[in-house]
Amino acid sequence: MFFSVVIPTYNRLPILRKCLLALENQQFDTDLVKNYEIIVVDDGSTDETISWITTEKASLPHVKLFTQNHKGAATARNLGIQKAIGDWIIFIDSDLVVTSSFLQAHGKALVKAQKSINSDRIFTYGAVINTSNFDDPTSEPYKITDFSAAYFATGNVAIAKKWLIEAGLFDPMFKQYGWEDLELGIRLKKLDLKLIKCPKAVGYHWHPAFNIEEIPRLIEQEIQRGKMGVLFYKKHPIYEVKMMIQMTWIHKLLWGILSFGGTLNEKTLQPLLQWLINQGKPQLALEIARIFLNWYNVKGVYAAYQEMK
Repeated sequence: MFFSVVIPTYNRLPILRKCLLALENQQFDTDLVKNYEIIVVDDGSTDETISWITTEKASLPHVKLFTQNHKGAATARNLGIQKAIGDWIIFIDSDLVVTSSFLQAHGKALVKAQKSINSDRIFTYGAVINTSNFDDPTSEPYKITDFSAAYFATGNVAIAKKWLIEAGLFDPMFKQYGWEDLELGIRLKKLDLKLIKCPKAVGYHWHPAFNIEEIPRLIEQEIQRGKMGVLFYKKHPIYEVKMMIQMTWIHKLLWGILSFGGTLNEKTLQPLLQWLINQGKPQLALEIARIFLNWYNVKGVYAAYQEMK
């Protein structure tokens, strides 16, 4: 089993350093995992990503760097797949720090599942634990908010390269934030691929602690997610997708009520959010901010849908 770990990145050098060094520190049974490569696709970064990887080549023996203009994660992952020599692809994000048994865990779960169901129509999905601890991200405990019910998400997943090719790879039309991996998941599901949970393949997803200055970016991200959600629905006009992208009367009513029709927003809630942050509770502040962030997402979905029509 040869793994190709595909990582798209864009202006994330500080955490990318930790991501790549953790991947270089893998311990595995060579009878199971023959070898691996780390394919980094730089999506037009303007920081020092390229020069750092080039300079640190000696300490990054498994890393192969490819570059493209800023075209988005879908196109970057497709380039990574095309360049990969492994028979198995592992997707992670460039802000994920894995444990030393990461590859071994994915490998064992894949082999066990193939024997158990007598089929190679499988993929493994590892655990993703969110953390804002930059100095020691792997010390974060698992939280109920880390649970994911997604069928196929590229935060931590291992899949045979042949199934990605048969499904048609990622759709490069998804240029903005969101949905390119779940859309591919719909096509993989049609190939009868079975999701195998692999909690021992742990990745720690780092993001900075929530702060007020981050709100405009998060709002824009939700608007983009709404637009890409409509593209998702256009490709797969089924109720399952409508539920995913929050384009139902249920979501419109829910977030409309919770936000009091948008009156609970980034301006009216700012004093409370700042107070919580000052009290050392940025995660709680973020959960409250999701009230208006989801409202922006729902409005973005319906606005984009009207434009499409």
